[in-house]
Amino acid sequence: MASGVKVADEVKQIFNAMKVVKSDDDEKERIRIVVLHIDVEIKVEKIYRQKDLEDVEDVYKFVKNLMLADQCRYFLYDCHFETKEGIKKEELVFMMWAPGTSILKGRMQYASSKSAIQKTTQGVKHVLEVNDIEDMDIDCFTDRLKQKVSKLEGHAA
Repeated sequence: MASGVKVADEVKQIFNAMKVVKSDDDEKERIRIVVLHIDVEIKVEKIYRQKDLEDVEDVYKFVKNLMLADQCRYFLYDCHFETKEGIKKEELVFMMWAPGTSILKGRMQYASSKSAIQKTTQGVKHVLEVNDIEDMDIDCFTDRLKQKVSKLEGHAA
């Protein structure tokens, strides 16, 4: 069942910027994480660029820490990893965070609005539904990438 919630134009523009990274783009300005929330429409709550994460030791743990136990959110995450074959990859991950500890109405609203955001984010490599922080355990996450990951964000997986 669709909720009728629309996606803000800003979300579409940001997704397109994340999807097409040009070699001459300033690496520090690259969008790595976008937190989205529903407020009449699906809007951007916070954007984290590469320059915002320079002092962050582990970007994956940073993403995980953004997932609050009482709030549903959508995340667009530019995930950097290395396969066991030594191939470096950068793939977009869309996550719907709807923890069981958040209010039921919010979980239902995010679940029913997911199709609207997915239409906007066509081309995302991985779509994940995360309902418990245990789902973000590094082994569970890398398994869901369907790759043999040896390093996630520069750290052993």
